[in-house]
Amino acid sequence: KRMAHSKARATDGKVTYPPGVKEISDKISKEEMVRRLKMVVKTFMDMDQDSEEEKELYLNLALHLASDFFLKHPDKDVRLLVACCLADIFRIYAPEAPYTSPDKLKDIFMFITRQLKGLEDTKSAQFNRYFYLLENIAWVKSYNICFELEDSNEIFTQLYRTLFQVINNGHNQKVHMHMVDLMSSIICEGDTVSQELLDTVLVNLVPAHKNLNKQAYDLAKALLKRTAQAIEPYITNFFNQVLMLGKTSVSDLSEHVFDLILELYNIDSHLLLSVLPQLEFKLKSNDNDERLQVVKLLAKMFGAKDSELAAQNKPLWQCYLGRFNDIHVPIRLECVKFASHCLMNHPDLAKDLTEYLRVRSHDPEEAIRHDVIVSIVTAAKKDLSLVNDALLNFVKERTLDKRWRVRKEAMMGLASIYRKYSLQGEGGREASKQISWIKDKLLHIYYQNSIDDRLLVERVFAQYMVPHNLETAERMKCLYYLYATLDTNAVKALNEMWKCQNLLRHHVKDLLDLIKKPKTSAFNSVSAGNLPDPGKAQDFVKKLAQVLDDDERIRDQLETLVSPTCSCKQAEVCVRDITKKLGSPKQPSNPFLEMVKFLLERIAPVHIDTESISALIKQVNKSIDGTADDEEEGVPTEEAIRAGLELLKVLSFTHPVSFHSAETFESLLGCLKMDDEKVAEAALQIFKNTGSKMEESFPHIKSVLLPVLQAKAKRGPPRQAKYAIHCINAMFSNRDTHFPLHKGLDPANLEQLITPLTTLGHLAQLAPEQFAAPLKSLVANFIVKDLLMNDRIPGKKTTKLWVPDDEVSPETLAKIQGIKLMVRWLLGVKNNQSKSGNSTLRMLTAILHSDGDLTEQGRMGKPDMSRLRLAAACALLKLAQEPCYHEIITLEQYQLCALVINDECYQVRQCFSQKLHRGLCRLRLPLEYMAVFALCAKDPVKERRAHARQCLVKNVNIRREYLKQHAAINKLFSLLPEYVVPYTIHLLAHDPDYVKVQDIEQLKEIKEALWFVLEIIMAKNENNSHAFIRKMVENIKQTKDAQAPTDPKTNEKLYTVCDVAMHIIMSKSTTYSLESPKDPVLPSCFFTKPDKVGPKSANVLGAVNKPLSTAGKQLQSKASRMETASNDDSSSNPGSPQRSKTRYKTCDAHPHHVTLHVTGWTSKPKFKP
Repeated sequence: KRMAHSKARATDGKVTYPPGVKEISDKISKEEMVRRLKMVVKTFMDMDQDSEEEKELYLNLALHLASDFFLKHPDKDVRLLVACCLADIFRIYAPEAPYTSPDKLKDIFMFITRQLKGLEDTKSAQFNRYFYLLENIAWVKSYNICFELEDSNEIFTQLYRTLFQVINNGHNQKVHMHMVDLMSSIICEGDTVSQELLDTVLVNLVPAHKNLNKQAYDLAKALLKRTAQAIEPYITNFFNQVLMLGKTSVSDLSEHVFDLILELYNIDSHLLLSVLPQLEFKLKSNDNDERLQVVKLLAKMFGAKDSELAAQNKPLWQCYLGRFNDIHVPIRLECVKFASHCLMNHPDLAKDLTEYLRVRSHDPEEAIRHDVIVSIVTAAKKDLSLVNDALLNFVKERTLDKRWRVRKEAMMGLASIYRKYSLQGEGGREASKQISWIKDKLLHIYYQNSIDDRLLVERVFAQYMVPHNLETAERMKCLYYLYATLDTNAVKALNEMWKCQNLLRHHVKDLLDLIKKPKTSAFNSVSAGNLPDPGKAQDFVKKLAQVLDDDERIRDQLETLVSPTCSCKQAEVCVRDITKKLGSPKQPSNPFLEMVKFLLERIAPVHIDTESISALIKQVNKSIDGTADDEEEGVPTEEAIRAGLELLKVLSFTHPVSFHSAETFESLLGCLKMDDEKVAEAALQIFKNTGSKMEESFPHIKSVLLPVLQAKAKRGPPRQAKYAIHCINAMFSNRDTHFPLHKGLDPANLEQLITPLTTLGHLAQLAPEQFAAPLKSLVANFIVKDLLMNDRIPGKKTTKLWVPDDEVSPETLAKIQGIKLMVRWLLGVKNNQSKSGNSTLRMLTAILHSDGDLTEQGRMGKPDMSRLRLAAACALLKLAQEPCYHEIITLEQYQLCALVINDECYQVRQCFSQKLHRGLCRLRLPLEYMAVFALCAKDPVKERRAHARQCLVKNVNIRREYLKQHAAINKLFSLLPEYVVPYTIHLLAHDPDYVKVQDIEQLKEIKEALWFVLEIIMAKNENNSHAFIRKMVENIKQTKDAQAPTDPKTNEKLYTVCDVAMHIIMSKSTTYSLESPKDPVLPSCFFTKPDKVGPKSANVLGAVNKPLSTAGKQLQSKASRMETASNDDSSSNPGSPQRSKTRYKTCDAHPHHVTLHVTGWTSKPKFKP
């Protein structure tokens, strides 16, 4: 009844104003209108929903206030006050608003929305009224009335846009909260969220907008969090349209879908529950760019710090991992880059990533292999526990990559990990232990052939392993413990590194000396092999010589740098000055300066000077006194001392002058008196290397040292006795009077015999003029008759072929020393006038003949026989290195010696091949000894075969390098590796296992042995060497075996081996038939002179050689040569060399020229080398 009454009241159009408020119309001034409206606002503010009377009373006023007069009023203060009234009217009259027309409602809400723009200016006087307006409509949820309106979407969209526009950092938490309340009620209580409305929210998450208005981003984020459940279907629908159906027109935000997914995921992952599976589909898209975008997106989602995505969505994670193997390079690259974030933020995923990173570390694309290393190393540097051993292993493998950039990254990565966890000890003991292999690995790279790698190892060593900027004592402590914990190969590499640097210092010294002399052009001393890019290095050396010639200051600085007395601090100054001088004026790229820096880096003593050696010795003394932190560093004290002295020993070769201080020498004297034999040995060697100035500079040391040395030479252990003799020889001028002499030798006391024999042997070698004559009778009577020809003590019966050194009987040790003494005595005499050489050689071969048991009474044990065989063989090798004895070694003796490489005892084979290799590497042993390695082809142990192959490769390379450096044409015969072929053929023809000339199995073995050598020699066909080798083999078939020129079987064997060799050459080479570059010379002591040929035969020979040099007939000649008929079948192809040889031999009637009956082979399958 009352509502009807009020409606009646309203329709009569009379507007009732609150008490004291006159009519509000356009007749009054603006100020008056504002004043009256404020009172109206106050009235509505004080009313609440229960004030039925007043609601009725002011209904017409409410309707009046919604008229266009107010809604379109030009004054903003008026509009604000009207909006506040309207907001209160909605509050008071809720849930039934007094306005019924949809158009009117739309106008009112659009009007209120426009007023909300006033929130923007927080400093304005009216701000509180605007805030009141916001608070009111938010609290009452007034806008919810619009759900029923057709234009609701337009109203809401406008409201959202307005709020996102006005929010700024001047607003407090309450403003933010009311805005969220207002907007969330529309989403949560409405039936639908239009795409347009969704866009107004999402647009604030796009990176460009996000950066422009952080507050709007926060507002959108808060809104989405609040309404996650309600809005999720609409978000899903949006992504579904764009991602799956490709309808990009549905929204302007289509191009930002991936950015939006990331933002939404970070706000609340529930928003994307149904979207993530769509990404899995997108990862398999055919469009490279699309896959790349998804991969980039997922990398951020999986890699984010607190992301649980991988655990929550396993299929997506697995699908993502699959992209590590994508065909598109940028995608693989992206995955690999992601790996480091993932490892750092999600250590638990490391095991999933490991296998994929392993495959990528072998990627054909260099950049990807490079980035795998960067990813792993970055994570490892953050925290070592983030990377497992397998991942570090990938980095280790890449240090041998074929591309320099990858190798460099891997080495530098390992170096920085080593410095952080091992040197600076950041991860504690465990971490240091986990990466202890790095130091060895980095040094092993010094074995690589590339100069870049070696230079980098030198740099890494100086900056990361033993940082040169440490204080001297600290630096030496670091070096001391490093050296003590390196493995043997790393130690060898480090020693080699110092040797190379030392050699280069000498080269530079030579260069400086050359410049001082009258002009010469011999500037090759700083060989190109010591610098990167050998092609340019030659020009560099010339330019350097020019600079040094012109600039005296630089020359002086360089002289200081390479002088042995240069200290590390001085070196730093010199390097700085030289680079500064050459670096001005500044140029963008200065290749000459770069090369100079490389050179200086290699020759500057950054670690070792007199002060350093002194500090190192102090460190050793600390270990000896027990005051060092050996245990703390994880090194047993004995090992530390031993390694320290080994280190000093190496440095005494490369930096002898740095040892010249009384303090150093006194400490070394102390070491001589220690019980540890290794320590005393090392100290003796150091004295030998560094004591050249001892007499004049340190007489007080000499007076103490000499008696110690003499005592060691008389009664010390054999090795120390040997070094003591060498010390006396190296240090003192009137040494004849200093050498200790032994009174008598008593064969009854074998143990005390060993040292005197050692001492005498070295005396005979070092001072033959004094000792050679008196020792002759000792050798003849005592060594041979008393010692070697007698077995005093029966050997232990055992089936073993070898026992450790400490179990060898004293008698055997004495016999070995006796053999060594004989050899050293001969090496001292250096002539064979007395024919002692011949008798010694006969003696040694007798030992080999009898398997080491010279008396052949069977009293010796097998291990002792092995030792003596080895000693005799090594003695032969020693004598072969001296030209006057090499001449008298017969072929039989040489062959017997060679067979030791096939000895039944593994250790004998091993030691013998090492000695053989050493003699060959020093270019001391003649070339025929290189052929001995061919016999290793039949060694049953794989390591021995591999070692023999390495030895051959190294020796071939050494000789080729030597021939390049020295134009030694006269030495060609003794150096050119190809000349090993005739020796190999001869040796194999005399192999005792080769009994039946045509036996297939034996020929297979010979083929293997020949290929063992030929494979390495034919690897490079420089100067047409294949044709040269072919010619050599052909020439051998024109000769006879010098060892038994008249024995048909011996010669037949020789030619058969030649045929096998020829077969290999022809099957493995395509250029063998070309002209031979030179006519090969065959060694005359192995082969007789070629058969004399009459003029007629010479023509035949011409015809024979023709097919070899014309490519057209090559095939036919090859076939005919392999299918040669027997000796008496004269109808076979005359184009074959062997055929014609047979003819040519029949004229000469030599029955011993027999060719290989290939028919014997061809029925069986041919074997391939």
